[in-house]
Amino acid sequence: MKLRSRRKKEDTEINMTPMLDVVFIMLIFFIVTASFVKEAGIDVNRPGASTATVKERGNILVAITHNGQIWIDRRQVDIRAVRANIERMHAENPQGTVVIQADENSKNGLLVKVMDAAREAGVEEVSLAAAVEEG
Repeated sequence: MKLRSRRKKEDTEINMTPMLDVVFIMLIFFIVTASFVKEAGIDVNRPGASTATVKERGNILVAITHNGQIWIDRRQVDIRAVRANIERMHAENPQGTVVIQADENSKNGLLVKVMDAAREAGVEEVSLAAAVEEG
């Protein structure tokens, strides 16, 4: 009689291991499939363009300020380190594109150097961000 009541107590316990396994697998799935948005780290006054189109996603954002500063991933970067930073971020997300946010008062030569660095880093799709003019 005692043996029977003891077995009932053991059988009524809930085994949490399968549920924890499922939760852990779901967590890994969401971490692996999530695309993390990288921000340039600074706001710039982009020039307006009447023919600009909205692009859904740009994974690697590079900002060029009016005084020649280059920002990638919330850090100021020297022009000589732009290629290495883009290569590192492109390795993390090979389908990623580069979007350059140049201030309307920035130097054109610096913009071309950043575009060249992005292409040398292996990124085929490089875009220039512009403010969409309504009209």
